[in-house]
Amino acid sequence: MTDPTGPPARTRRPRYSGKNPRRFQDKYKELNPDRYGPEIDKVLASGKTPAGMHRPIMVDEVLACLRPVAGDVAVDCTLGGGGHTRALLGRVLPGGRVIGLDVDPIELPRTEGRLRSEGFGPESFVAHQGNFAGVHKALAAEGHAAANIIFADLGVSSMQLDNPGRGFSHKESGPLDMRMNPSRGVTAAQLIERLSEDALATLLEENADEPHAALIAGILKGPTPGPLDSGTPTMLTTNAVNDLVRQALLSAFPRLTPADATLSVRRTFQALRIAVNDEFAALDALLRSLPQCLAPGGRVAILTFHSGEDRRVKKAFQAGLRDGVYATVADEVIRATPEERRANPRASSAKLRWAVRS
Repeated sequence: MTDPTGPPARTRRPRYSGKNPRRFQDKYKELNPDRYGPEIDKVLASGKTPAGMHRPIMVDEVLACLRPVAGDVAVDCTLGGGGHTRALLGRVLPGGRVIGLDVDPIELPRTEGRLRSEGFGPESFVAHQGNFAGVHKALAAEGHAAANIIFADLGVSSMQLDNPGRGFSHKESGPLDMRMNPSRGVTAAQLIERLSEDALATLLEENADEPHAALIAGILKGPTPGPLDSGTPTMLTTNAVNDLVRQALLSAFPRLTPADATLSVRRTFQALRIAVNDEFAALDALLRSLPQCLAPGGRVAILTFHSGEDRRVKKAFQAGLRDGVYATVADEVIRATPEERRANPRASSAKLRWAVRS
């Protein structure tokens, strides 16, 4: 019998099996940075990114292109983890302001909360939920006719990629979702179900330049390996798509390397994500609205991560230069330094272009 006057019973803290935590909720250092401070420093020092922690890409290059100064009104069209916004705030204050846009209702309040905790009040920073197609509306809502600076990072944030529940990556099993706003639109699994095989092949080719689009479309439209926990028999998991595409390619093309098969898996995920979120339409809308949203002499910079995005940005800037909309545009694309690519592999595919309003 336990002595009620004795010391309280000890409760064992939860322990992870193995050396490293397996669940994303345990690995997601962003959810509890105070607890994981030393681990974050150790992972960063090794040249990797802690799960769920976003590292802004090419910050110095972006600032060099945009040349922000105190008093400027800036728009960060893709707030994400707030890294670029924080850098812009460091240049436009005092007297300036940054308007941040993000369509993700999960990460937006987290980033806004972090920036508020760092002392950036509404007079210097304001956040709006919505994608970059609505930059003109956001400026008007804040009482600005135009911005001195507009920036857009078209990549998917680490918080989204690393969370298996969002379905953006094939590295861990999760629902094949990929919606930036999980409360709107159809999931990637539903999109595959609705499209014909030919339409799916066209999507893979147009959105990601996938050379094996027809084969992959046929595999994805075939019988599924099993239901998700939701009980919907036609739903695919991220791992199921990874396994199906990889096995089909290696079987059909014996000389194909595993690395090449992985690239096709990545392109498949990219193409589906672009379609689910209608990313090209949103980018086209942003590019059309830039001349009206930039003040005379205003500067815009856009980070892209695949050829479909970069082609659109390059053509829009060149057309604007010919028409006299822009006074000057980037002659060549700007890439991350070798040092940054080694420290953050997600910067390897980034391309930066800029333009200056006439």
